[in-house]
Amino acid sequence: MRPPAPRAEVEAWLRDNGWHPGHRDREAAEQLIEARVQDSVRQGFPLTPWGEVTDFVSRYAGLVFPMPRAPERKFVPNPTMGYADDAEDIVELATDLGRKLFPVGYETVEAGIVLMDDIGRFFYLHHTGPYFLGKDEAQALSSLMRGDQDEVDAYYV
Repeated sequence: MRPPAPRAEVEAWLRDNGWHPGHRDREAAEQLIEARVQDSVRQGFPLTPWGEVTDFVSRYAGLVFPMPRAPERKFVPNPTMGYADDAEDIVELATDLGRKLFPVGYETVEAGIVLMDDIGRFFYLHHTGPYFLGKDEAQALSSLMRGDQDEVDAYYV
């Protein structure tokens, strides 16, 4: 994976798409997260969020971020998008990583799910397998902006 984009470049991308440092929509985030929880329960593989998941989703809720190098691809910070039986795949990846995972968004063209783990790392669950996006929010946003990802094998327990 390339080094992350400079913070100013990532912030400009976010701002160009409606974000500002004070953007918070906790109510919307909680509703979206609860919908995802209920869907995972329905699938038989319950997912449990934690405070940082809500914080992340609330910072970007309601916004859409086109990827500069491929604007038809967009990052949508909404945890409700998934595919049939995806909760089982998320639980399986969480087991492989030895961490809790919860969806925090998706990518529109490939329908990949962006996941956060309980130590603040980000992963991308794609139909071709899982990928690593970053060790923290800044690196993950850079990866999403640039379309970068890395192999996930090094993160398995």
